[in-house]
Amino acid sequence: MTGPDATPPAYPATPRTVPTRHRERAAYDRASVHAILDEAFLCHLGFVRDGAPVVLPTLYARVGERLYVHGSTGSRPVRMGASDPGLAVCLTVTHVDALILARSAFHHSLNYRSVVVHGTAHRVTEAEEVRTALDAIVDQAVPGRSADSRPANARELAATAVLRLDLAEVSAKVRTGGPADDPEDAGLPYWTGTVPLVRGYGAPVPADDLDPSVALPDYLSAL
Repeated sequence: MTGPDATPPAYPATPRTVPTRHRERAAYDRASVHAILDEAFLCHLGFVRDGAPVVLPTLYARVGERLYVHGSTGSRPVRMGASDPGLAVCLTVTHVDALILARSAFHHSLNYRSVVVHGTAHRVTEAEEVRTALDAIVDQAVPGRSADSRPANARELAATAVLRLDLAEVSAKVRTGGPADDPEDAGLPYWTGTVPLVRGYGAPVPADDLDPSVALPDYLSAL
């Protein structure tokens, strides 16, 4: 921190962000949290509807210390987020990096990086912030795409909604390394090790009606 108003380097640990198992895997520094969030574009948004839990997959983007979540104007979380005091949510993002195969079934695991965000989501109502959020959501999935497509028109904006969730009660959790077999299982004749999982992009396939003179953008080539 460089002054009284500087952003602290870590999020405070709270009863909801401290894991009950493997606390050593938890991290609260902003650099780790932001890196995990910035590498993905799909989150799972959990909330309570009519007394029962609901979890929805949806697109999101991070802009500074705030997450924007895409939704339809008619969706239940958007309608609930528009009311006072907003919608209590739990948002999660997870990357699976490897399968961990141990000699015993019990010790099989995953290498992963995850973030859990607790807070209250509110519907964004200011037009300029909505546009900023929607551009960020497009660029979260494909960096550079928002500037290379037609902006949403008034009809499209009227059918689209955005929820805002501040990053305040946040934690990351990461597992790395190989299997953790029990010492007495070391001599068992079963293969053990790590199977890496890698996310990749295939070659872009042009639409049937694309004008052949339109070249593949550099940002797609970079993927």
